[in-house]
Amino acid sequence: MISHSEVLARSEAASDALPLLTIDEFFVGNTDEESLAPNQWGHDRPPLAEIEQRLRALAAEPGVEWVRVQLDDTHEVDEIAAEAIAICTDREPDDIEELLDSEYLQADGVIEGYAISDPGDEPAVPAGSHVLSLVWD
Repeated sequence: MISHSEVLARSEAASDALPLLTIDEFFVGNTDEESLAPNQWGHDRPPLAEIEQRLRALAAEPGVEWVRVQLDDTHEVDEIAAEAIAICTDREPDDIEELLDSEYLQADGVIEGYAISDPGDEPAVPAGSHVLSLVWD
């Protein structure tokens, strides 16, 4: 998992916008179940390892360009926490909800665009694709 100091350095380099993290940066070595959708952990949200597995499978789907974790700036300064996943795809929100089974993930669904107002270091969005976000409350 990316360190807090690395997140801060990337944020400073992007005019204080929080970076969008790759699946590896957020999930590899992350054992903090409350780092993603903390309000749903303990209320039937599956474990991080299962969410990671679903996101990796989604990233391998045709029509999905990239998947990134959107950090949440409402948590403590020294925490790395997220409540949304950005997905660059040519697919529709309903299709992504079905592929991920957003209901099982205890997510609130998939919306158009980013869930955060100012994402940093955004990857390119190829022609014909758009950004969707899987969000938790």
